[in-house]
Amino acid sequence: MTFDLTDEQRLIQDSVRAFARGAVKPRAAEIDETDTFPDDLYREMAKLGLLSMTLPLQYGGAGADTMSWALAQEELAVASAAVADAHMVCKLMCDVILSNGSDEVRQRYLPSMAAGETICAIAQTEADTGSDVAAVQTLAKRVAGGYVLNGSKQFITFALNCHLAIVVATTDRALGRAGIGLFLVPTDSEGCRRGAKAPVMGVKGLATGELVFEECFVPDSMVLAQPGEGLRRALTSLNSGRIGMAAQSVGIAQAAFEEAVSYAQARRAFGQPIAKLQAIQFMIADMSTNIEAARLLVHRAARRKDAGLPVIREASEAKLFASQMANRVVSDALQVHGAYGYSRESVVERLFRDIRVYEIWEGTSQIQRVIIARQILNS
Repeated sequence: MTFDLTDEQRLIQDSVRAFARGAVKPRAAEIDETDTFPDDLYREMAKLGLLSMTLPLQYGGAGADTMSWALAQEELAVASAAVADAHMVCKLMCDVILSNGSDEVRQRYLPSMAAGETICAIAQTEADTGSDVAAVQTLAKRVAGGYVLNGSKQFITFALNCHLAIVVATTDRALGRAGIGLFLVPTDSEGCRRGAKAPVMGVKGLATGELVFEECFVPDSMVLAQPGEGLRRALTSLNSGRIGMAAQSVGIAQAAFEEAVSYAQARRAFGQPIAKLQAIQFMIADMSTNIEAARLLVHRAARRKDAGLPVIREASEAKLFASQMANRVVSDALQVHGAYGYSRESVVERLFRDIRVYEIWEGTSQIQRVIIARQILNS
């Protein structure tokens, strides 16, 4: 395996880094404090081609590879976890529609999603379902010409500002995964409404909340996966999602590392910069080593996906290691900052709140271990 980036990949990395550090990073604290979706930054990502970078040319994309996308994910996360996650969700929703939508559906929605004009959410999580996706309770009743949806979804990214939702629903709760389908629902449809905003601890600014479906009709033309196929097709997107989560974890850890190094060099104690203290040096050395190890796992998974090789185990290993690594690194960075790190005025305090969820969403650390073990043991 080669570890060198191509010229094109380096150009993408440099371009995204310039945008992230120049335009996004100065806004990160404001996004967190106000918990407001950064529409202008989202539109700017669209103008730069970031929202559509992996889409085929015919839908307004650039046809970039997974490796380039992972590099972009990391650079955006160094600046803002919220902006990085908005970038990731757009890619995943485009992938689901590209893989499962009809020609008409793809032509209708993908170009506008690439342009940042249409925002699409994945409506999957419910009050009593999380890791157990097959236990979804939202019902899809078969009627003439389509399905009628009834149910509610919680903790949905983009719930409060999306124009479309890919809804995971079942025709029969007793069937488990055999009853699950995927349904594409414009949020201005009769019977679809937005619920309460979710008061989340970190990664704020993503319009996270509830989506409620009450006798919401979905025509057959908007069914992305028929009952029995929905879970498998929804889970397919998780491989890319886990690579993205891992890359974001590396980015957040990198941001915390940079803050810790800068602070250690400036902060003086015992008559010298605390960077001269071996205790601090050891923490910084461990941070650097673990970030680089996680970055390599991300790159391995991305390269395998680009090569068309199986990536279930590699994506889960990257996500598991990177998310846990980043939680340790951010915690150590806060420790380096001492009492100031515990203050809302410090960057690492925000990073500390942001990084915790990376061991939860796109599959918990426990679920990643189950997946990895099954891949190894073929069980």
